[in-house]
Amino acid sequence: MLICAIFCLVFFDTFINKVVKPRVTDALNKGYPAYSISIGHLQYSLIRNQFDIDSVALNSVDGAFKAMVSRLSLSGLDRLYLFTGGRRGLAGLTGAKLDAKGLRIGFDRSSYAFLCKRLRASFPDSSLEADSINVHPASGDEKFFEGSEFRRTRCELIIPQCKVLGLAFHELLQGKGYRTREIRIRGPVFDILVNKEKPAAAEASPPPMPNEALSEIKVNLKIGTLNITDGRLTYGERFAVRAQPAFVTFEDMMVSAEGIANRGDRSSRIIIHGQAKFMDAGTMKVLMEIPATSREFSIHYSGSLSGMNLDALNSYLEPGEQIRIKTGTLQSATYDISIVSGCARGTLRAIYENLNFAVINKNTGSEKGLTNRITSFIANNFKIRTGNMPDKSGSLEIGKVNFLRKRDTTFLQLLWFSIRSGIKDVVGF
Repeated sequence: MLICAIFCLVFFDTFINKVVKPRVTDALNKGYPAYSISIGHLQYSLIRNQFDIDSVALNSVDGAFKAMVSRLSLSGLDRLYLFTGGRRGLAGLTGAKLDAKGLRIGFDRSSYAFLCKRLRASFPDSSLEADSINVHPASGDEKFFEGSEFRRTRCELIIPQCKVLGLAFHELLQGKGYRTREIRIRGPVFDILVNKEKPAAAEASPPPMPNEALSEIKVNLKIGTLNITDGRLTYGERFAVRAQPAFVTFEDMMVSAEGIANRGDRSSRIIIHGQAKFMDAGTMKVLMEIPATSREFSIHYSGSLSGMNLDALNSYLEPGEQIRIKTGTLQSATYDISIVSGCARGTLRAIYENLNFAVINKNTGSEKGLTNRITSFIANNFKIRTGNMPDKSGSLEIGKVNFLRKRDTTFLQLLWFSIRSGIKDVVGF
């Protein structure tokens, strides 16, 4: 017994790295021939029942996928599970806890990279936590756009903290489904930029709508609730290389979604409640219903916008429409929109007054010039509706929402462009 104890203390680390690690690596590489795995120095603590690995690298043979973890710890494995070579299956993972640091994943075909500072998973708690998630183009915006002769949509996502509670790990590892009670996301920053200086690809597949994305998941997906707090969304359109984009922003976002699933009867609905500070000026609220299992994309959403100074829209209107709002005050606005098969129809009620704008030069942004001044005068005096206040009977002009989805229109663009059509109709642009 003494000799065995001395052997374990002196040679156990060597035994783990020279005997156990190569066998584990070979088994994984043979079991998943499309991937190759490399494991750094491996340590095992008998007292803590914990594995510590300096680094783990996983690469696909075709080079399309690369992943690396700089530090990995795995504890709580059933010792009998270890000594029997894992014959007890997932039952041996009941008390397991995983702690990964410095996670990096690269997707060569999509040109995106995924970074995560720390990832923690706990089987006993049925929880998964991630800190400092960052998804972005691996080579930067300009190279991302240069990678195609056609228009592309660049997305960047930063999530300081994400928690998944009530996660069914056994179903997940068996490939039977993704089921969780709640997902909490705090402080996400979502940035979207479209390079409209290039033409849209005529033969490209259209961006998937929510029902299409859910149907692509082959196993069952069920999320009880999704809660997002303190988020920020920026949507921008660029009309020249490295030019200032036209953009709209949603600050202090609060989103709650229920009923996210890809299986169910025809009456299944995803219900989304949202609130945000629009252009850092007015509070926008939205209620959205999306059929979860319908093959045909359809959606109904309605909401409101509180009072705000309309010149807050200039960050979008000046680069995108060559229009600058000089004065104008919105008292309130409401909208009710239905989208069926990419066709948006609905109404927008906006109460505003003292709207006045100037046409500006596309290149310089100047209001000067005879043509700009004449166009501004005609528009302010004869074309646009400078005010839309209720008359004595309480009636006012109602804007009609009328927008048909184009082939390259994304889901968020579809929502925004539909509302924008109603704004243009009521104002008279």
